[in-house]
Amino acid sequence: MDESLLRTLTPDVIGVLVRRGADFAAAEDAVQDALVEAVRVWPGDRPRDPKGWLITVAWRKFLDTVRAETSRRDREARVEEEPPPEPGEARDDTLDLYFLCAHPSLTPASAVALTLRAVGGLTTRQIAQAYLVPEATMAQRISRAKRTVADVRLNRPGDVATVLRVLYLVFNEGYSGDVDLSAEAIRLTRRLAAGTGDEEAAGLLALMLLHHARRAARTTPDGGLVPLTEQDRGLWDTRLITEGVEVLQTALARDRLGEFQAQAAIAALHADAPTAEETDWVQIVEWYDELVRLTDSPVARLNRAVAVGEADGPRAGLAALAGLDPALPRHTAAAAYLSERAGDPATAARLYAQAARAAPNLPERDHLTRQAARLNARLKEGQAAGGAKNSSGRPSGSLNDTPEP
Repeated sequence: MDESLLRTLTPDVIGVLVRRGADFAAAEDAVQDALVEAVRVWPGDRPRDPKGWLITVAWRKFLDTVRAETSRRDREARVEEEPPPEPGEARDDTLDLYFLCAHPSLTPASAVALTLRAVGGLTTRQIAQAYLVPEATMAQRISRAKRTVADVRLNRPGDVATVLRVLYLVFNEGYSGDVDLSAEAIRLTRRLAAGTGDEEAAGLLALMLLHHARRAARTTPDGGLVPLTEQDRGLWDTRLITEGVEVLQTALARDRLGEFQAQAAIAALHADAPTAEETDWVQIVEWYDELVRLTDSPVARLNRAVAVGEADGPRAGLAALAGLDPALPRHTAAAAYLSERAGDPATAARLYAQAARAAPNLPERDHLTRQAARLNARLKEGQAAGGAKNSSGRPSGSLNDTPEP
């Protein structure tokens, strides 16, 4: 049984049923029943037109459900006539389904779950495992989401930007359980970019490809975090980098810059550098300037401050950081990194320890804790050796083995 084929066809078939008049929840249930039937029948008798087969069986499942609800007379007209079997209709209904699953009435968590279920074709169990919640909890979340959009009719263009944000949320979940959510997000974004021709969809696809290319180098065998500057670039996937750069260049040539294109351009500059020391930080700062102009995002300003510290020196980076809210995620880690670069290991050690306590995940916390321990050990060695002190009592000079925060 080709599970990937079923997952690819699922959104098309749901879209056909919705367009014929089925509400979303009923259509999704009918398609799930058809998929169960396909798993039972196809191994011994695979149809010549898998999509047409699924549409026919799902529509019949839907009609059976409607006919069973005899008290709902307003649906009787819908069951009078069954459309003839269709060999994969020319129209691609997947795009409508993207918009439905990312409907503004849904919370981000519900939109992600519904997208993975209806567009991605994942089971409730797989989604629950990926998000580390009980299957019953995820089933309730998906059911609520389906009820929310049950009566939505897509009679106007959907919001591509909302869909892109949902897909980016999926991508950032990475790998958990038996589902590679990053790879799934790339697959769905690739399809969305092809179906819309939208520059920002292409930009997000490029960004995902460029980040995914570094995946093998991003962690140690025991799950530890490896900062970008310390990654083995020989482990980067050059095929994905090449594709990401090509997709980005095509999008940028249309001269309709958006935030995902700007982020992808920054990722491309990192990917283009043979070594960390050869990174073109001046260009990266320029792209962060564009990103800040487009989004006015505090997080973009934070990342820009770190880039300024690389391009113009750590004290310039600290000056840029000083104007930002210290409560921003990873602000303290950035301040620690720049302080170490500026030759202030005592302050850096204190800030690394503070950042570790607020880290959002275990690998990041462990990494920051190690940085604090490394600097504290070096400070103790300097004190024991009676090393040269500056007027503030700190070891003179800067430390060079500094990872990027």
